[in-house]
Amino acid sequence: MSLLAMPTVNNSGENVFKLTSTGLVSVAVLIALFVIIAIILRPKKAGNIAAMATTQLVFSAAAMALAIVTAEIKFTRLPMGGSITLFSMLFIVLIGYWYGLKAGLMTGFAYGLLQFLMDPVFYSPMQLLIDYPLAFGALGLSGLFSEKKNGLLKGYILGVIGRYIFAYISGIAFFGHYAPKDTPVALYSLTYNATYILPEAIATIVIISIPAVSKAMNYVRGKAVYSSRNSRQIATK
Repeated sequence: MSLLAMPTVNNSGENVFKLTSTGLVSVAVLIALFVIIAIILRPKKAGNIAAMATTQLVFSAAAMALAIVTAEIKFTRLPMGGSITLFSMLFIVLIGYWYGLKAGLMTGFAYGLLQFLMDPVFYSPMQLLIDYPLAFGALGLSGLFSEKKNGLLKGYILGVIGRYIFAYISGIAFFGHYAPKDTPVALYSLTYNATYILPEAIATIVIISIPAVSKAMNYVRGKAVYSSRNSRQIATK
């Protein structure tokens, strides 16, 4: 692992790994690959393939950028990781809602790695995998409801549940030693991860359930999914 990461000690005196320059470049390449795969896996029903690919790239990049910015706006930051942010999970959920399950998962994986690059320190490869690509990739499960009624709301709930499950597993497997004395590790992980995921999720659900916001979200989805297709139809008339 010395080529990609080197052992170090964190502020708590724990043995951890930190990415080397080669590791940082490797993760950046993986992010680019996930984004490219997400575009390749766009729905087959797209009309103008090149135009749709460009539209998906632009809207996905914008959503990821908003997710990164809002993730840095933290209302509460827990000592062992996790924070309540300004609706950052929503923007990754939107990509799956717009472009389907495969694109949502791939983009979620890419976003998870971007989050990791913000602080490239990890306990083990498995912890890195669970806490970043898998946990944030789960937000792309929203793609299961991309063509359903109230798809954004249902997709958001499913995506957040997916992220919570991975955070729960990670808490048990890698952070159980932080549990207070006489507190079961499973209960500790269950409550700890709920304290930051649940408040943000509830606030987001309330916001996107407001009729005006829901209407605006549907308008943006129309632009994200159909604008290039409509442009092609107009151009061929």
